[in-house]
Amino acid sequence: MPLRDHFHPPLDEETSWEGLHGQWPAMMVIDLARRLPSRYVAAPRVHHGAAVEIDVATYEKDEIAERAPARSNGGGAATAVWSPPEPTLAVETDLPAIDEYEVRVYDTKRGRRLVAAVEIVSPANKDRPEHRRSFAAKCAALLQNQVSVAIVDIVTTRRANLYGELLEVIGQSDPFLAPTAPPLYAVACREACKEDVWRLEAWTHELVLGKPLPTLPLWLAADLAVPLELEESYQEACRILRIV
Repeated sequence: MPLRDHFHPPLDEETSWEGLHGQWPAMMVIDLARRLPSRYVAAPRVHHGAAVEIDVATYEKDEIAERAPARSNGGGAATAVWSPPEPTLAVETDLPAIDEYEVRVYDTKRGRRLVAAVEIVSPANKDRPEHRRSFAAKCAALLQNQVSVAIVDIVTTRRANLYGELLEVIGQSDPFLAPTAPPLYAVACREACKEDVWRLEAWTHELVLGKPLPTLPLWLAADLAVPLELEESYQEACRILRIV
């Protein structure tokens, strides 16, 4: 069963795209569990319209310190609590809360360091300029911290290309996007250092309705990658959800 259009009739009248977007990361994790070396672990992450928190380095257990009351300085007088000055800017904001449908891969031998992320694009990620910028900025931050990023976009209701938005953020371009950026695509990206020069490397594929999905390289280290079998995990997610 090839790639389907989950956003238009007749399929969207029978099932919701949210079901596929929620199930697909779990199928990717199951598939990756058979392929990842023992030191690596994959986990799904699904946040619908929730505030995004980018894990770009190590996993840490945050310790929240309670505010203690003013204490004596030894001479009987309480130490005054410092009060910052008034802000130089205070304006109303509406920071975008973006969808997250993703898989994250961690290296357990390096303090559970995030090494790879698979981002499945949702309609909300593409609908407004601020949402597109937030998505692109998140991917750029991951790449800057040597986290490989795969982006998979099967959204047929909006034509924006978030891979192109990512390249704009980092000041680069790709002939793959010319003369017209394809609305459906899958791409794997990483920052690689060769001869003391950091380069962005990308593996791009245009997606076509009715055609199989590609296999992407998911980079875990500079010299180690595993196959991200998009077709296999997609078909398994559709099978479980009874999407025909």
